[in-house]
Amino acid sequence: MAIYGVGAYYDKDVSGDFISQNLVGVGWDDKDAPELKEYFTSLKTGDIVYIKATFGQNDITVKAIGVIKDNIIIQNNGLVSTGRNVKWISTDKFIIARPKEKNNVRANTVYEEFHPEVLDQIISRIN
Repeated sequence: MAIYGVGAYYDKDVSGDFISQNLVGVGWDDKDAPELKEYFTSLKTGDIVYIKATFGQNDITVKAIGVIKDNIIIQNNGLVSTGRNVKWISTDKFIIARPKEKNNVRANTVYEEFHPEVLDQIISRIN
């Protein structure tokens, strides 16, 4: 099991769509972002995902926390070109203070979370 931060901004915030459709994914097609298609394909059942927003040096806004529900790969459903089904555990929005870190991946569309302070905050909300 791993924990992943996932962005949900496609020229507008689609986090509500992710939550209502019980999924996460990428809007770019595999021609424009083949690495993101592979990334979402590699997620495993039971992995934890959180919808995040971070801009520049700002804190991390967490909009929802969920679990990858199954092995189904969603393809071209109108919202995402590649995605995964999610069971949302929490849709309570909260802020995590930006941790002190040298190199970060917070601006990426999706990333595996490794920072201990952020992991603690996510895990504390799913117990």
